[in-house]
Amino acid sequence: MRCDLHVHSWYSGRAEVPVLEHVGRECYSPPLEVHDRARRRGMDLVTLTDHDTIEGALSIAHLPDTFASEEVTVLLEGDRQLHVNVFGLDERQHEALQGRRRDFEAFLAFLAEERLPASVNHLFSALTGARQLADLRLPLGRLPLVEALNGAMPEGHNERARIVGREAGMAPVGGSDAHSLAHVARAFTTVPGARTKEEFLAGLRTGLTVPSGRSGSYARLTGEVVRIFAAGYAETFREALAGAPSAVRVAASLALAPFLPLIPLFTLGVYAHERRFGARHFRAFQEAFGWPALPSEREAGLGAASLGEAA
Repeated sequence: MRCDLHVHSWYSGRAEVPVLEHVGRECYSPPLEVHDRARRRGMDLVTLTDHDTIEGALSIAHLPDTFASEEVTVLLEGDRQLHVNVFGLDERQHEALQGRRRDFEAFLAFLAEERLPASVNHLFSALTGARQLADLRLPLGRLPLVEALNGAMPEGHNERARIVGREAGMAPVGGSDAHSLAHVARAFTTVPGARTKEEFLAGLRTGLTVPSGRSGSYARLTGEVVRIFAAGYAETFREALAGAPSAVRVAASLALAPFLPLIPLFTLGVYAHERRFGARHFRAFQEAFGWPALPSEREAGLGAASLGEAA
């Protein structure tokens, strides 16, 4: 059975990414449309991993091929973050996890007690903010799963996650990290031999997982940002026509309008920064903890120094 294990809907809330935060939401995809798109693209099961909520997942829970999940923002010291996807949970478990977001040890203990499968997401990405090396190592070997194929991340990020996950004994999973319908199910996870939802979740618990699909690219990032901008503008002006606009949002939308043609330059900068951030932090991680080189580096006869040059 196949399922996209990282996908967002309208319920992921307001955008927290610079620039986009002034326009609107992280995602404008209605849950039912996400479900239908995933099924049309060959997924046997559908879940949503909205940020710190299962409202979207519960809105489609009446469908037999769904289960509830969420992307939990684990808060570390200094307002640093880890993003952890938790799969197959209910409302009680959701509330308990939200209450443990500031205590990672209690968070891990609850996952283990409840036998909830969970993955650390986009480990070497800059999108979760400032990082310390200890943050990168913190979930390794302590969560059962690592997101080794994120459809929004560069291939280098995914390769680094694969190798550290393998060294730590974590099973790899994949998901699109789609914030628009265009990329739903472009990356996903297969549990071979699973025939039911329960067997699929059991496969996640035991690490019988095969990630498949495509990594991210500059073109995908640009397209995603354009779609979010377009949806944000449409929502703002629908509200204005209905007589219930947010004055701040309308003003921000109008102020940003002249800069829309510059979106490709903005996303080029974001994508380049992502690649440099991942390479730099992985090099530092290798040097601090003696982690192995990437397979591509070994084949080229290069060590950690090559990552330093790339950074």
